[in-house]
Amino acid sequence: MKIAFISDIHGNAIALEAVLEDIKKQGIDKTYVLGDICYRGPEPKRSLDLVRSLHTEVIKGNADEWVVRGVREGEVADQVLGLMNHERQWIVEQLEPSDIEYLEILPAQLNISIEDVEISAFHATPTSLFDIVLPNADDNQIETVLMHAQEAQVYVYAHIHKPYIRFLNGKVIMNIGSVGLPFDGLAKASYGLVDIEDGHLKTSIRRVGYELERVVKLYHELNYPNAEMMSNVIRTARI
Repeated sequence: MKIAFISDIHGNAIALEAVLEDIKKQGIDKTYVLGDICYRGPEPKRSLDLVRSLHTEVIKGNADEWVVRGVREGEVADQVLGLMNHERQWIVEQLEPSDIEYLEILPAQLNISIEDVEISAFHATPTSLFDIVLPNADDNQIETVLMHAQEAQVYVYAHIHKPYIRFLNGKVIMNIGSVGLPFDGLAKASYGLVDIEDGHLKTSIRRVGYELERVVKLYHELNYPNAEMMSNVIRTARI
């Protein structure tokens, strides 16, 4: 069975369409969504509609929580708090009340069992939408923060926008990166694949090209707050 994990779309519906087309070409059996659907992109409504059209399990990310209730003091640097809430207000104005309600009730974690392989999937950590575990985290942090809450063979998360795969104590830890706003310097959408067949397990990261300049144009045409900075992130995959 081939499973795709996508996350951190951040209102970039053009990148999401490219990823969904690639998923179709790969013959994927099931797709899961690990959060951060709308916030900071020019097409929040269309991104959410595309996700909902998948009719699949979706969990909440920190940016989904921000859309619901705003960005709070202490969650981001003080100097950007006002700007980020201004962006959030713009996002909310593009959505319907039913969209906000949908985001509000999303669960925080997925536990998946396929052919005796247990997969634990979450946005940031099993206990937080906001905590950060980077690719260079030491084994102890990976084990105590990402692997303690649920016994599994594969742990899948997102949030940091920097994909990687590593192995620890016979387990797989995979960060699937970001569909809409990668931060690792490669300006291509990122998602994760888990392939389970006859007791064999394979994990991989796929990078998908899309029309970056179409997204940049939308930021400016739609008068998105902070359009210049976000356009630069789209082009450089750096923040």
